[in-house]
Amino acid sequence: MREPLMASPADLDSIPDVPAVFLLWASEGKPYLARTALLRRRLKRLISDRDRVSRLLNLRGIAERIEYWPMGSRLESSVLHLELAQKHFPEDWTRIVRLRPPAFVRLTVDNPFPRTMITTRLGRGLFYGPFASRAAAERFDGEMLDLFQIRRCEENLVPSPEHPGCIYGEMSKCLRPCQAVVSMDEYRSEAARVEQFLRSSGASLLETAEAARDRASAEMQFEAAERLHRRVEKISEVRALGGELAKSIDELNGVAVVRAPRIDAVDLLFLMGGRWLDPVWFSLGDAGQSMDRRVREVAAALPAGGPPNMDHLSILTRWFGSSWRDGEWIGFESVEKIPYRKLVNAIGRVHGLKE
Repeated sequence: MREPLMASPADLDSIPDVPAVFLLWASEGKPYLARTALLRRRLKRLISDRDRVSRLLNLRGIAERIEYWPMGSRLESSVLHLELAQKHFPEDWTRIVRLRPPAFVRLTVDNPFPRTMITTRLGRGLFYGPFASRAAAERFDGEMLDLFQIRRCEENLVPSPEHPGCIYGEMSKCLRPCQAVVSMDEYRSEAARVEQFLRSSGASLLETAEAARDRASAEMQFEAAERLHRRVEKISEVRALGGELAKSIDELNGVAVVRAPRIDAVDLLFLMGGRWLDPVWFSLGDAGQSMDRRVREVAAALPAGGPPNMDHLSILTRWFGSSWRDGEWIGFESVEKIPYRKLVNAIGRVHGLKE
């Protein structure tokens, strides 16, 4: 977290009228925490010298000092606001930040008969997302399961030939492990294909289907090639339903390029393993080195991201899907696979919006 700038209520006129996150401190007790697009104007409304009856909060005579952080983007503002709320209001921060957790498709890989489910809580298993809404996650899950034959039921299975089964088994959309039609190893082999599909964002199944289609076409098996082509199209449609953000959560990495408070810089917010790192201030005024080399140096110095943070993912999902997104997002598999050319171009575009 960056160090704040300090001021007193008597210094209001010297405080810049810029977007910021701020704390108003009294002599004792908890501070007042807020975000604003116009800092000086907001503070003057809170610390007013005018005696009037108003519904507006008035801290005149109470506030003793002001800590504030000028912000260049709403994304960075949201992350800092979350950190300050958790630090100063440990028992009430959820009400203050009002974040809605994103939805994930979870594959219960530790279950003897793995299945998928929609969840907004992290735990054991493979988590794929985030999705902007539960409905979006459910649609992806339903369309994806049509590509495989794993179960959709929620019961704890005790396989038996006497089990009544379900409609999906009758439609050949499930291997029917409940009726002991397949062994546990055979079922888990199909579940492993689902896991690979999610970990590769669909690439594993798409490549296999495309290779089979091309082989059938080369052998002039045109009916088979047409059938496989429709499957390729179906797989591509399912991949598109995942959106640009959705990944296996342990591989959810990327960088948001956003505006910085200073005119000659941008901020780089790296998300590693589903957790935001501290913002990196990146100046464009250094002519001594190429931008590509400086960006690579920044990436080489990145710390590990730690475990996924659902609140950080909530902020990412809300910012990415908003109409007010004020920057660019570039996802990558790992630090070694950062697309530096795309990143450098994004830095130039975002900086150009400030000029």
